[in-house]
Formats: sequence, structure tokens, C-alpha cells
Amino acid sequence: MLEAIGLSHQDEEVYDALVRRTQATVTEIVGDCHLPATAARRVLQSLVELGLATRSVGRPTRYVAVSPDSSLEAILRERERELDGVRAHIRSLMDVYRASTRFAHPGELIEVVSGRDEVNHRWVQMQQDTRAQMRGFDRPPYAAPQQHTESNPIELNLLRRGVKYRVIYDTSVLDLPGWLEDVTAGMQHGEQARIAADLPMKLAISDDRLAIIPLLRAGDDAVTASYLIHPSPLLDALVALFEALWERSVPVRMTAPDGELSDDEERLLTLLASGATDRAASRALGWSERTVQRHITKLMRRLGARTRFQVAMEATRRGWI
Repeated sequence: MLEAIGLSHQDEEVYDALVRRTQATVTEIVGDCHLPATAARRVLQSLVELGLATRSVGRPTRYVAVSPDSSLEAILRERERELDGVRAHIRSLMDVYRASTRFAHPGELIEVVSGRDEVNHRWVQMQQDTRAQMRGFDRPPYAAPQQHTESNPIELNLLRRGVKYRVIYDTSVLDLPGWLEDVTAGMQHGEQARIAADLPMKLAISDDRLAIIPLLRAGDDAVTASYLIHPSPLLDALVALFEALWERSVPVRMTAPDGELSDDEERLLTLLASGATDRAASRALGWSERTVQRHITKLMRRLGARTRFQVAMEATRRGWI
């Protein structure tokens, strides 16, 4: 069991015997562990150096076990510090490796993944390997059959672990049943969501080390192939594209400041600001188009606006969207 922190099987056997006795002579350890005296003395001296035991000054020399909760924890913390150092060294080596492979093996910078199951597998693996943040453009079609009818459990788990998710949704998702509820669930766990019209592609970026772009042709209704983009100038360009569109997209908010709007009004304003039609807004909210139009008319009266554009401008001025 203690081999994981650097103790050999023999070290652990002697330490267990010492803990049971709380203190012991070399002769007693020899009898308990059936070791030669020289081996028992060597192991006991090693335990002293590790801080797992102390040695008395009397005769015969007695070895006293140090409380396991403090001594073993100290070794464990030291091993963890060493592992952190190894991890940091791995990261620095990977930076050098990536910089080298950009030019040494350019053909390996873009990988093509085929088959719906394999695309789903690599997408799941990519998320699970993320350490800091996921960024992405979200738009139909989808490789996963459930689409937005239920939350992404991997995302929710990573959000709980502190991984940041920033997603820009294309306005075409407004026609998907359950989209608004799904995104709201993600935002309640920490997802940052924005919406924009005419996103150029589907895209997901894991940290700054890997991106996935589904390979779609006109008329495709499912994702069956994808590009994987490894560290390269192309990946840098995709990161820059995401950040530029993020600044220009409309934030999706769950609640208005100071309760100035109802939940329904907040959602409707977000959809209108993103360019949603009455039909798309009605689908996203589960309303009829007539109900959408009635709420828009109420907002226009409330804000003193004559057009939808004026509604959006006044709502922005008030900090509602």
C-alpha cells in the first residue's frame, strides 16, 4: 500500500511492526519480521531518515514509531510537490514539442476523424481532457442524437470542477425544442452563453491545445466527420476568431438586474437582440406567435419605443441586455 509514496515492501513490513509495538529494538523487529539483523537495522535507519521513526539514546537502542497521521502525511505532501514539479516540467516539454512539430511534421497538425461514433468519442475525450476552459460555436446539426433535449453531463461535471465554458449559439438553435431550458441549466452551473446570427461553423476549442471542426456539406443533417486541429497557427487563428465574435455577440442572461424584468421578458429581449424572428422566439419560449407579439407590444409601450430596434437600444441603455 505504501509503495505509492516510495516505501518498499520490506520498509512497510518493518514500519507496520513498529507501529503495532509503538517502540521496539532491532532484536524485536528481527523476530517480528523474520529479517537478518543487518537488514532490520538498515530499514529502521531508513524509517528514521524518512521521519517515520525516532531513535532513543539509551541501551539497547529503541526505535519509536512517529504518529502515522503526521509522518505519512508529510511524505505524501512531499511526493505531491515532486509530482507537481514533474507536471510543470511536462507542460514545458509539451510547449517545446508543439513548437517543433508545427514545422517538423505539418501534416500531423490536422487530423480527420470519420464515423459518427468516433466523432462522438473524440468530442467526449476532448472535453474530459480540458483543464482551464472550453470555447465554442454551437449550431445544428449535431453528432449526438439528443441534441439540446437534455444537458451535456460532461459539461456540468467540468463546470463543477472549475472548468470554464464559453459558448456562442447560432440563432438557428432557437428552432430546437428544449434549447432555452438546456442553456439555462448550463448557465445555472456557470456556463457563459451568448447568441449571434450566422456563425461561420461549428467549433469547439479545448484550452489552447486542440480544436474540433465538424466537416459538413450542404444538406447534411448529422455530423459524421470532423477535423481535429492541433497546436498551430491555424489553431491560433481559430482562437482569435472566437474571441472576436464573442465580443460582438449578445449575452444570454437568466435574470434582469434588480428584478426590473420578468423571466419571460428577459428571455424575449435576449432573443430579439439576437435577431430572432417571432416564429423562432415562439418556439424557443414555447409560446404562440401571437403571444410573442403581445409581449413585444407591451415592452414597446413600457420603453416608449416604436420599433423593435428602439426596444433593443433602450434595453441596452438600461443594462437589461
